[in-house]
Amino acid sequence: MVPFHRKILIEALQFVDLIIVTCAFGLAALATYHLRVGSISFQEFLTTRVKVQNIAIFLAFLFLWHMIFSVFGLYHSRRLSTRRNDAIDILKATSLGCLGIWVVSLFLKIDIVSPTSVFLTVFWGGSSVFSITSRLVLRYALERIRMKGRNLRHVLIVGTNSRAIEFARKIESKPELGYRLVGFVDDYWHGTEEFRRNGYKLIVNFSNFQAFLREHVVDEVVVGLPMNSSYQQASHIVAICEEQGIIVRFLSSIFNPKLARSKAELSDEESVIALYPSAVEGWPVVLKRVLDFCVSLALLLILSPLFLLVALLIKMTSPGPVFFVQERVGLNKRRFRLYKFRSMVADAEEKLAEVEHLNEVSGPVFKIREDPRINPVGRFLRKTSIDELPQLLNVVNGSMSLVGPRPLPVRDYLGFDQDWLRRRFSVRPGITCLWQINGRSSIPFSQWMELDMQYIDEWCLALDLKILAKTIPVVLRGSGAA
Repeated sequence: MVPFHRKILIEALQFVDLIIVTCAFGLAALATYHLRVGSISFQEFLTTRVKVQNIAIFLAFLFLWHMIFSVFGLYHSRRLSTRRNDAIDILKATSLGCLGIWVVSLFLKIDIVSPTSVFLTVFWGGSSVFSITSRLVLRYALERIRMKGRNLRHVLIVGTNSRAIEFARKIESKPELGYRLVGFVDDYWHGTEEFRRNGYKLIVNFSNFQAFLREHVVDEVVVGLPMNSSYQQASHIVAICEEQGIIVRFLSSIFNPKLARSKAELSDEESVIALYPSAVEGWPVVLKRVLDFCVSLALLLILSPLFLLVALLIKMTSPGPVFFVQERVGLNKRRFRLYKFRSMVADAEEKLAEVEHLNEVSGPVFKIREDPRINPVGRFLRKTSIDELPQLLNVVNGSMSLVGPRPLPVRDYLGFDQDWLRRRFSVRPGITCLWQINGRSSIPFSQWMELDMQYIDEWCLALDLKILAKTIPVVLRGSGAA
C-alpha cells in the first residue's frame, strides 16, 4: 500500500498548485488590464462583476490544469527524481497548459490571450516559478525529515552485480531519499567475492528469500538481476513479492504481474518501474485516513462515559487490568500493540495451550464460542462487540483503520502455510471488513481470507462506507460473535 503520509503531502501539493495557478491567472489578468486601461484601485477590483459563464470556464480550466500536471507525473512519488527533472516536468506542464489556454481562447474569442500577449507571458512565468519553488520547498522539508530518521522505507536489493551495488551506493549516499538498506539477496556466483570486497554482505539466498519476507519488515524490493540470464529467477522474485503485497522496483525488463500495477519512475538517469500490489492508493486514501481519524476521535469523546462504565464493571468482576493489550501484525508485517477491553481472565494468554484442542475454526486462527477463560462480563462485551471499541485508539494513532482486514495475533500469522495469504498485510488492518458483515466466526478460514483479498482488489471509499453501514446492524444482532 502507498504510504499515507506521502498521500497527504501529494493532496496538499495539489491544493497548493490550484492556489498558484489562480494567483498566476489573476496576476496576468491585472497586468493585461493595467496595460490596456491603466491603474485600478483595490475597491474597483473588489466591485468588478464576474459572469457565471466566466466562472464555469475558469473552473474547467483548473480541472484541465490539474489533469496536465497529473499526466506529467507531478503527483506521483518523486522521491527518486531529481530537482532538475522536477523543474523540467513543471515547465513542460505549464507550457502545455498555456498552449491549452491559447487554443481555447481562439474558439471563445478571448482577445486578451494571444501567442505574444502579456497575459500568457506573465501567466506562464508566474505559474512556472511558483510551482517550481513550492516543490523545492517541499523537497527540502522532506529531506530534512528523512535525515532525522523519519518517513523511512526499508528496501531489499535482489542481486549482487555492479548495477545492484551502484544502486545501493546511490541510496546510501543520499540519506535525504529516506531509504534504509536492509541488505542483498543472491546465490553464490563467481562475482560474490568481489561483491563482498565492496563492504556489503549477503543476508539471504534465493531459496530462503520467501521465508525472509515473512519474518522481516520490508517495504520495497529492488530487483537488480541481469535480465538475459536471470529472467526466470527475477520473475519468481516478483511473484513472491506480489503474493505477499510488497512493492517491487526493477531497473530493466517488463514483467506481467497479475495483481500489482506498475508505474514508471526516474532516479537520475536510471529508469525504474514500481509495482504497487493493491488498489488502495490515490487521493481517496487521504479521505480514508481523514475519515478514520475524525470519526474515531469523535467516537472516543462520545463513548467516554461508556468506556468508564465498562472499566468499572471489569474491575469489579475480575482481577487484573482493564485493557487487554496484544501484539498484532499490521501493515507490511509491522508489529503493533492492539487494545481491547479485557473479556477474559488476566492470565488468558498463559492458559491458551490448555484450550487449543477446543478450537472450532479451520486454519491457523483460534476461536471458540464457549471459552472457559472468559470473565463474568466478557461474554456480554464480546456479544455486543464493546470489547473492540478501544481499537479506536489504534485508528487514531494510525496503526489501524476503521475498515480493513482484521489484524491477526503473531501466533496466527506464524501459522500461515501459504504466502498468498500475506498479501492481506499490504493494507492497513481495520476494525471491520467484509468478514465481519458476512458471518465473522461462522465462516471458514479460507473464505475469510478470500473476502480480505476481495476487499484489497476492489477497494474504494464507497466500499468502506458500505461496510461501515452494514457493520452496525451486524453488531446489534451479535451475528457471528465469538
